[in-house]
Amino acid sequence: MQYHIKNIGLAKKGKLRIEWASNNMPVLNLIKERFKKEKPLKGIRIAACLHVTTESANLLSTLKAGGAETIICASNPLSTQDEVAASMVKDDKIPVFAIKGEDEKTYYKHINAALDTRPNITMDDGADLVSTIHQKRKGLAKDIFAGTEETTTGVIRLRSLEKKGLLLFPIIAVNDADTKHMFDNRYGTGQSTIDGITRATNKLLAGANLIVCGYGWCGRGLAMRARGAGAIVHVVEVAVLPIREASKIGDIFVTLTGDINVIRKEHFLLMKNGAVVANSGHFNVELDIKALEAISKSKKQIRDFTEEYTLRSGKKIYLLGQGRLINLAAAEGHPASVMDMSFANQALCAEYVARNYKRLECKVYKVPNNIDEGIAALKLRSMGIKIDTLTPEQKKYLASWEMGT
Repeated sequence: MQYHIKNIGLAKKGKLRIEWASNNMPVLNLIKERFKKEKPLKGIRIAACLHVTTESANLLSTLKAGGAETIICASNPLSTQDEVAASMVKDDKIPVFAIKGEDEKTYYKHINAALDTRPNITMDDGADLVSTIHQKRKGLAKDIFAGTEETTTGVIRLRSLEKKGLLLFPIIAVNDADTKHMFDNRYGTGQSTIDGITRATNKLLAGANLIVCGYGWCGRGLAMRARGAGAIVHVVEVAVLPIREASKIGDIFVTLTGDINVIRKEHFLLMKNGAVVANSGHFNVELDIKALEAISKSKKQIRDFTEEYTLRSGKKIYLLGQGRLINLAAAEGHPASVMDMSFANQALCAEYVARNYKRLECKVYKVPNNIDEGIAALKLRSMGIKIDTLTPEQKKYLASWEMGT
């Protein structure tokens, strides 16, 4: 088995961390038990480009239990947990190509190593696997049944491919499932982003002006958690507050937009001395780091995951995690209990593809409702929660138009 990781000797620590996460992923565990018996993915090759975390390890183990041949590479150069990668290789015999802090050349070498297996299903977090296939390895498309996409940024890229008529195989937008984005994007991103910022800086949030750039589900989650920690939260959006105004008052800035150059040269120049800048979107393009370097006379690593940029004026600006997603660069990412539903969607969508790929067109599909609702039901059951169900009369009423007052 080929692999490329930092140190296989880290496996013992990684195994314990994977077990701890598994304890908080009851839905995925239920799916894994069924997969062991039914083997719905037998003989299917799955290449995953995901953050290599404890939760991803449990997902890959579930896919393998279902009979799949699996391989994983990192979906971000700073998101790999090296001890987890080691345990996946040593204990689960899953090929891993991921090292925390890998350079861009190594990153794409790892992506191509995953694609060399000629997968039948791609599993992306940011669409780099699919993008590489469409740009450089189109010949692989004939073997691919379909792909799944984990995050908002990736779905945007894939819908662009579909709109232009260039999409070579079907994609299921896992990110858009209610049991994914309403919990993962909101509660997961909110908590893990705060975790990453505080680990990187040890700054007090209470009383700080925290600027949230973007108010989708991720932005809403961060705003909620920051406010709970006592921060004075300002939202930068089209109809709320322009970034130019926010630049003058912010103590901590976080981008979560999925767009490019949200914070630019003119904004860095307006910031207060000591301003902290971070990104929690998938790619580091949300911050114009080249512009920051161009207006700085020096920079130094002052803490783990914190770089101090000294501008020509003498003002200092602190960039966290090289501008990459701070919740995984400096912390552990989303809690396992949140990723439980997200990765349950991934596992069940892989099964759906295996059973139905011949009927799918080259389009971006929503997660089927029965999968989304089934995961919600399993999650409630795992928590010991019971809810009412609609009566036949109530269902009929909601589907009709005749009845009034």
